[in-house]
Amino acid sequence: MSFDLKLSVQQDSQNLSPQQKKLNRLIEQIEQQKIQLTAWQKAQAEIQQQARKTLVPIYTELHNILFQQLEQLWNSLQRYEFSKADIAQLDNKIQNLAAILKISQVLSEQQKLKVIQIDHFYQQHTEHNQAKKNKKKPTIKSHDPTETYDQHLNHEQAEVDLDGYEYDTHQHEVEREQHRLNRQKQKREQAQKMADQSLKTVYLKIASIIHPDREQDEQLKVEKTEMLQHANAAYEKQDLFYLLKLQIQVEQNRGVAQKSLSNEQVKFYKLALDAQKQQLDAQIDDIIESLNWTKQPNSKAQNSSNPIQIADLYKKLDADCAELKQQVKREKERLKYMGKLKGLEMLLGNGVL
Repeated sequence: MSFDLKLSVQQDSQNLSPQQKKLNRLIEQIEQQKIQLTAWQKAQAEIQQQARKTLVPIYTELHNILFQQLEQLWNSLQRYEFSKADIAQLDNKIQNLAAILKISQVLSEQQKLKVIQIDHFYQQHTEHNQAKKNKKKPTIKSHDPTETYDQHLNHEQAEVDLDGYEYDTHQHEVEREQHRLNRQKQKREQAQKMADQSLKTVYLKIASIIHPDREQDEQLKVEKTEMLQHANAAYEKQDLFYLLKLQIQVEQNRGVAQKSLSNEQVKFYKLALDAQKQQLDAQIDDIIESLNWTKQPNSKAQNSSNPIQIADLYKKLDADCAELKQQVKREKERLKYMGKLKGLEMLLGNGVL
């Protein structure tokens, strides 16, 4: 059973009130959203499958190369003598590599353990130096590059309280993202609450009007029985939009003389449809976010003047694959130079580590 909600509200569009015109525009938006949601749901599985075939293998290769760089630089730092400026470059590079790799999903357990150990070492070292600054000591002793990891770790553990470690910029970004997610969750919960209330109100009103037990005419009784079955199915699926269509159709069928909805009815429908629209927005946004494999900020698909399209994500997937392949090539070349002391010194001297 299908109903045209916009046409059932008012056949003569020229006589529509401003509220009813707004309602019709909202109805059109929701109809388009439902079509978009279906398309996105279909595309989601296809794009994810394509990403697994093309993007994930390149990411795996890249992260393994970056791990080899991390290991090579860490070993070189322990094995060779470097100037303070070079040590600073090496420390910075190793820290950056560890930050990338500690959230990697493609490394082996043994590789992850090594990354965590190195990252932990630098966290302790940063905290130790900060504690010295706070005590206003005249000099800050840098770690000895020839000192083994275990020796330095034991020394730092005696002086540093890791529970008080602050993540600075990274922690700030984490908190900002959590705050954004909390606001988004709160907004969706409010929309869901409004939709649930509207759903029950609309369903009960339909059921009271079309209940077949109150109909004497056998033909109308059959029609109302079928209509109630559709209403029950929509209620179980929480399809508020369909129930609103059905309610307006039922109310229009009750009296031919009723040519338009009252202002109160229009207000109620608009509130209910706004809740439905927010739910559809959230569903589409969730799908797009699930396909944001680079975790870069996305413009909201439904609120932007240039909304994200399905074709855009296919193009982005192809572009990201091409860019990652180039990065793999560059990192492989850089790794070759890191393998020898002279090559490493050349990278350090040119500032291209």
